[in-house]
Amino acid sequence: MQIFERTKMLLGEDKMEKLKNCKVAVFGIGGVGSYTAMALARSGIYNIDIIDNDVVSLSNINRQLIATLKTVGRYKTDVMKEMILDINEKANVNEYKVFLDKDTINMFDLSQYDYVIDAIDTISSKIMLAEICYFNNIRIISSMGAGNKLNPAEFEVSDIYKTSICPLARVMRYELKKRNIKKLKVVYSKEKPITPSDSEFDGGRKKVPGSTAFVPSVAGLIIASEVVKDLIK
Repeated sequence: MQIFERTKMLLGEDKMEKLKNCKVAVFGIGGVGSYTAMALARSGIYNIDIIDNDVVSLSNINRQLIATLKTVGRYKTDVMKEMILDINEKANVNEYKVFLDKDTINMFDLSQYDYVIDAIDTISSKIMLAEICYFNNIRIISSMGAGNKLNPAEFEVSDIYKTSICPLARVMRYELKKRNIKKLKVVYSKEKPITPSDSEFDGGRKKVPGSTAFVPSVAGLIIASEVVKDLIK
């Protein structure tokens, strides 16, 4: 297709065909996941499953690709699917309005995917995805914390056990080690988190992190680049 002509100039026809036939899942269509899903679609991946049970809110507009004044109140997966099909009308996009946890994980046969992308905020869900993929030899990449950061140049791709500074990565290292999970490819920031000057609590449980337009988006694009590079190897 002509829309992928510039990408084909770099990758070649055989690798573009390989991307076309791959199937990926993006868990979490927020500040990171929305940019990942769109970049994958623009890279010539036709088969994309998107999973998120949330709707667009006003507070999402500062950083999420699917969030505009016109989309507030709509399901994120509905908006994301429309955007992908506006890029490639032949794409096969399956959407799941589901919160991933131990009660819903059985809805997904993760072995069908050539790559699983974890762009979820909930730690228990991240650990669950990592565990299933690790012990079933399914490729996965996981986003670490993108909140309370200002410098997108501090992101790195690494194994979870080589990470530092990131509080979420520290928790993940501890929990994965307990489960005898010896590796997990991640995108994380070495920037020390900033303490928000005006923060609020999410349902009385934890403080809502501050965010920008240019940090989560960069993490999402890095993830997309890693997925594409791994799939065409």
